Amino acid sequence: MRHTLTLFVTLTVFWLLNSGHNTVLMTLLGLVSIIFVLYVAHKMDVVDHESQPVHLSLKFPGYFLWLLKELVLANISVVKSIWLGNSTISPCLMTIKSSQKTDLGIVIYANSITITPGTVSVDLIGDRITVHSLFKENIEFLKAGEMDRRVTELES
Repeated sequence: MRHTLTLFVTLTVFWLLNSGHNTVLMTLLGLVSIIFVLYVAHKMDVVDHESQPVHLSLKFPGYFLWLLKELVLANISVVKSIWLGNSTISPCLMTIKSSQKTDLGIVIYANSITITPGTVSVDLIGDRITVHSLFKENIEFLKAGEMDRRVTELES
């Protein structure tokens, strides 16, 4: 029920922000359309803890700020290597283990790796992620486990 309520509130806020109409008729039609979407979502059985990750809401801003800092540092590193030439890169492919317990946590971890410049999650099988990196230091950073630990804290 909590996930349905969250979906209702999210759709309502989204509709109100995008519609720009506050007449009774338009608001009523918006409400009817939201109820219809909720009905279809329940019939499809897609309203659950993964489609509506409410449990991440409070912890996500802190993780997002940390990831943003890492993105900036990785961008600086990639730009430096572009300026300095090919001799500064040391590409490697390695499989790392993730400690996340849920599929959502593993996907957040793999996507966090991919969104960081210079690294790409190439394959994901179970709790193993194959990562290609332009720099060996990035693999060492992932092996140190800081990102893995933060994603595990986010999902708990």
